[in-house]
Amino acid sequence: MNLPSPAELLPQMAAALIRHLNQRQISEPRFIGIRTGGVWVAQALLETLGNPAPLGILDVSFYRDDFTQKGLHPQVQPSELPFEVEGQHLVLIDDVLMSGRTIRAALNELFDYGRPASVTLVCLLDLNARELPISPDVVGATLSLAADQRVKLSGPTPLTLELQTFAN
Repeated sequence: MNLPSPAELLPQMAAALIRHLNQRQISEPRFIGIRTGGVWVAQALLETLGNPAPLGILDVSFYRDDFTQKGLHPQVQPSELPFEVEGQHLVLIDDVLMSGRTIRAALNELFDYGRPASVTLVCLLDLNARELPISPDVVGATLSLAADQRVKLSGPTPLTLELQTFAN
């Protein structure tokens, strides 16, 4: 399977995001990337949009529902939101949407900061393996992988995707 290039996907995603925000009449969204890959994608997307807006960063480690099974990742860092969440239109950006659990954790954390007016979900890849009813508003590409395959994003510059296969 050939993976799409993030450099090819980002302009399409930027155009789709502009259309989505215009349709919803959102003129001043606040951008938030989920650490780590989502932050890289968010930075690249803002650059593609020519938008110098401040970028919020979420680390959802403490909000994961599998925290007790996986334990604390040694590189957990605090979230950084340089703007209010209450009443704002948020664009939440992640690299790969798989089960939906990371997005659920991100929404839980965001609501601890306040109640946003709306949340638009943007993902570089949707792996079509949902366990929760969460779907992106803007997506670069949708893939279906075998059970033993995963996609790894490397970055931040350049952003590259790598298909990994694990032995069962």
